[in-house]
Amino acid sequence: MRLKHLPALGLLLLFSNALKAQFLTDMIDTTTSLGKGMFSLYQKYDAVRFSGYLQPQFQYAGDKGIKSYAGGDFPAHVNNRFTLRRGRFRLDYSRYDEHQMPKVQFAFQFDGTERGVFIRDFFGRVFENRWNVLSVTAGMFGRPFSYEVNLASADRETPERGRMSQILMKTERDLGAMISFEPRKATHPLRFIRIDAGLFNGQGLTATSDFDSHKDFISRITIKPQTILSNWRLSGAISCLYGGMEQFTQYIYTMNNNVFKVDSSTTNLGKIAPRHYYGADMQLKIPNGKNKGFTEIRGEYIRGLQTATAASTETPGTIPMTGTKNAPLYIRNFTGAYFYFLQNLGSPFHQLVLKYDWYDPNSKVKGKQLDANFTEGDIRYDTFGAGYIYYLDEHMKLMLYYDIVKNESTSLAGYTSDVKDNVFTCRLQYRF
Repeated sequence: MRLKHLPALGLLLLFSNALKAQFLTDMIDTTTSLGKGMFSLYQKYDAVRFSGYLQPQFQYAGDKGIKSYAGGDFPAHVNNRFTLRRGRFRLDYSRYDEHQMPKVQFAFQFDGTERGVFIRDFFGRVFENRWNVLSVTAGMFGRPFSYEVNLASADRETPERGRMSQILMKTERDLGAMISFEPRKATHPLRFIRIDAGLFNGQGLTATSDFDSHKDFISRITIKPQTILSNWRLSGAISCLYGGMEQFTQYIYTMNNNVFKVDSSTTNLGKIAPRHYYGADMQLKIPNGKNKGFTEIRGEYIRGLQTATAASTETPGTIPMTGTKNAPLYIRNFTGAYFYFLQNLGSPFHQLVLKYDWYDPNSKVKGKQLDANFTEGDIRYDTFGAGYIYYLDEHMKLMLYYDIVKNESTSLAGYTSDVKDNVFTCRLQYRF
């Protein structure tokens, strides 16, 4: 390219229209940020887009060395810290047909912090252009389950996803393939519906490869925001994950009459231990008046069966081991939910955030029934959060947030009363 063309190209990069690719922003982890990219290039329906964000933060914990889901555990002698929670950079490339409908999309995103550099998205997406309703996605991308799991970290009003979301869907993404039904023409009678269904390895990004041949089926049916009453907007979805993991051990523990019972039959080897999740979510957005922002209420409930180890209900990334032997597996019934209340304070630039979530990893036992036969992996946690967000402009926001974490009182050593693990977070986010 000749140098004399560079100024014109620069103007295109800064001012080109981003509306054409808006629907592509559904993919994790930048749900809406693609539409706000600073740099874009369009020529004959082709597009290259760069986006990203940076989240430096300071945190203060209730005690030194606490275990935490507010950005990770604190080191043994530390109760306050500066961290770079996320440093994301994403590239998207797309091509369009003569009717300005998408034909193909490619995305690559990585996360760079003081802990290292990690890939977060690496996928391709192909669109059919006869009816403009179907697409196929393959690679590393967000699993189509749950509203909170799929809400971008840059857009979320709390520092982190809830405890349940982090344990069941760590890093939110997985390797797999997915087919989606989403009409792209404004005149289509089913424009308000989106259906995703796919097969995934199951371990997410906690492992470098799959350790068994079983795949997770994940599906989500979404009703996009619909106008009700006086400009109120209501949306919702149902989600299902039907998967599991191969049993490399004959020792399988399940709950029976408030205690774990072991099945040690050799026929257990090679069978599939269940990971079955069922969820429903809803979002209601109420306008407060011109230039006064919104009131928003969100909620989601999830329950099901989870297979993991004695100490944790986190989905294993590798075959669980105890020394040199395959570890026993524990199958638990779980429940969990979260609820958000968001209120702009007379202006879109100021926002109050209230959140409550719970995660009960073993709903068959509670309280003082949890004795030496159980572990901290069976303890229920309730978290109450409150925060304030100041949106300086479309590229920068300040977040002040306090998590009050309550574990149930048990008969387990160290958990007979509430642990001091509350966390205050002050975060500044830069975004382009």
